[in-house]
Amino acid sequence: MKTKLNFNMWIPTRILFGADELKNLHRQQMPGKKALLAISNGKSTRANGYLAATEEQLRLAGIESVVFDRIEANPLKSTVMAGAAAAREHGCDMIVALGGGSVMDAAKAIALMASNDGDLWDYVFGGTGKEQQAGHAPLPLIAITTTAGTGSEVDPWGVVTNEQTHEKIGVEAGFPVLAVVDPKLMLTVPPKFTAYQGFDALFHSVESYISKFANLASDMYALTAIEHIARNLPRAVANGDDLEARTRVAFGNTLSGVVMCLSATTSQHSMEHAMSAYHQDLPHGAGLIMLSRAYFSFFIDRHVCNERFVRMARAMGMEQAAQPGDFITALTRLQQACGVADLRMSDYGITPGELQQMTFNAFDTMPGLFESDRHRLSIDECTAIYRAAYK
Repeated sequence: MKTKLNFNMWIPTRILFGADELKNLHRQQMPGKKALLAISNGKSTRANGYLAATEEQLRLAGIESVVFDRIEANPLKSTVMAGAAAAREHGCDMIVALGGGSVMDAAKAIALMASNDGDLWDYVFGGTGKEQQAGHAPLPLIAITTTAGTGSEVDPWGVVTNEQTHEKIGVEAGFPVLAVVDPKLMLTVPPKFTAYQGFDALFHSVESYISKFANLASDMYALTAIEHIARNLPRAVANGDDLEARTRVAFGNTLSGVVMCLSATTSQHSMEHAMSAYHQDLPHGAGLIMLSRAYFSFFIDRHVCNERFVRMARAMGMEQAAQPGDFITALTRLQQACGVADLRMSDYGITPGELQQMTFNAFDTMPGLFESDRHRLSIDECTAIYRAAYK
């Protein structure tokens, strides 16, 4: 399969990357005067001092801030609408997202709805979305990531769940104007979530590398991201205080965000979104891990891009890889090293009877990612992958 030699690259986010870069936030040009500071509904951001440190940086920059602390994992449309209402009520002219992928995704959607009328689903393409163009630009957003999992700090999409229709769909809401990627904010992430998030980042690059939209630029970023994540994630899982490992995984994660802007993820992401749309407590990365071996084995068996799977296996540390199936071996070893090889759908309440329903949901809500696949999945093939991955 020949590499595409054309690409379109526009990724305007300024990135502050590295340990202690949060301390440099106040030195940056601010895009507004008053910020809605969006955080999760958990305790860690406050308990670890990240909220206080961010508030101090905003104060030093002359920015007022008000905290919105209701964002859940797999953020809901109702939460986005509440955040937008809060931004309007307090007269905020910018959004600051402090947290992981869910917080950054929700913050993008909040930024969109704070400056536009109606409902978020008016601007969603896919499913029951009304596919309207927003009349006003979203509020400017600063993304401060506390995890290495989604690359949302450098891409324009926010994935939100409509809890009424069980649709989990990405809405394009614009790039953050500034991203702060400070690995010191990631040192307190528990081992299992370090693994889940790391595999989410890995699969962003893996999928984009085997996508039919892959190109010279996306290939460069993807292979570098795969190498940094795969060779350092077990260290970060085993010892959360390993700052070098955290930094290299964070680097791979941010690159993976760039990769998605140059290429596109594949149907594995549509399939997982259908899973967590029905099961709110399922971490996105965990769902991807559950699907991954069956999913990639399907495409390897069809020899859609043999050399690309070999190259990825080598990037993951299997230097002597020669067959596409070696990628599955490398992937399995990495999942075992991170303690996530035995995740089960049934542990999150997923039943065999739901698998076909999830297939229809995946095709209905995010059909575009199926267009990325080098082999176009049928309904039956998609359901078969779910069944092969189920345990």
